[in-house]
Amino acid sequence: MVRHPGPQRAGMMSGVAAGALTAAAAWHVGPAATWLPPVRRIFFPALDGRGRPDHVALTFDDGPDPASTPYFMRVLAEHEVRATFFLVGASLIRHPALGRALVAGGHEVAVHGWRHDRPRFPTPSRDVREVERAADAVRRICGTAPQWYRPPYGILTGGRLAGARRAGLRPVLWSTWGRDWTANADAGSVKASVLRNLTGGGTVLLHDADGWSAPGAWRATLGALPGLLAECRGLGLSVGPLGEHGVGHVEALPGRRRCRPLSPGP
Repeated sequence: MVRHPGPQRAGMMSGVAAGALTAAAAWHVGPAATWLPPVRRIFFPALDGRGRPDHVALTFDDGPDPASTPYFMRVLAEHEVRATFFLVGASLIRHPALGRALVAGGHEVAVHGWRHDRPRFPTPSRDVREVERAADAVRRICGTAPQWYRPPYGILTGGRLAGARRAGLRPVLWSTWGRDWTANADAGSVKASVLRNLTGGGTVLLHDADGWSAPGAWRATLGALPGLLAECRGLGLSVGPLGEHGVGHVEALPGRRRCRPLSPGP
């Protein structure tokens, strides 16, 4: 005879299951709160990309793309500026020569995930695998060990964070952005958006490819770039990659201790 649990025991079992599901959901979505700029700025300055007060970190997402990335490399070379390029693993596999060209040009390459998708459902094991897979592609193809990880759409999850730690990557988002992925962006709007929140020690987010933006949006970014570089220099700020920015170690994600910048903030 099969014995069924009594109402009290069944309720306890249901409560335990519900608690486990709630804990799993919190682990998955908890780090996503860091997407909010005020949260990062106050509690997680390293994740916000805060570094040396006399320096601005220039970063680009979503490449490499042979239709657009070489134009950015050319403009940066003309202005003798190096940047950090967050690469999508699947795109790097398709365009390995371009990844190597970025490194040859003195730029820093970092990890933007294997695919550029939103974490709609908890898939921790897949998240870990894909971050590690992307990091391995950067290491193997570009011949350099990546230091940084920026998740697609800037949304961290428990799985993505675990993958970054397994791959030896430091998560970093941004302090200001150009909103350069929209269909109505132009050089003027991109420049104005970046300068609205730009300060010494900040990290700038731009895009060198439009695979997940409005078609041709990269042209607005490219048009804004010379003016942005001139503005930074006019303010007495040097511009370069994250590796020269002095970002603190990110320890203060949900459930972690507060991070300490390696140098004073702005």
